Amino acid sequence: TGLSIASLFITPSDVRLKEDIEQVGVSPDGHKIYEFNYIGNPTRYRGVMANEVAKIDPMAVTIRDGYLAVYYDKIDVDMEVIS
Repeated sequence: TGLSIASLFITPSDVRLKEDIEQVGVSPDGHKIYEFNYIGNPTRYRGVMANEVAKIDPMAVTIRDGYLAVYYDKIDVDMEVIS
């Protein structure tokens, strides 16, 4: 299992910040789950795309520094470091 890193805080999750994006599942609430890395960072993560979360649950998304970010404590997906 991965290490949850975003249970109680806002995480930048805008698709514009990510690369090597691969869908790996869908949560019970309908959020697509992806594995990805942030541009220029080789660490792989599992989580969601804020752009998509905003369509299902707009109250779980905010804007920080011009990018969409997710309140992971408001959705049924955890953001995890996977490698």
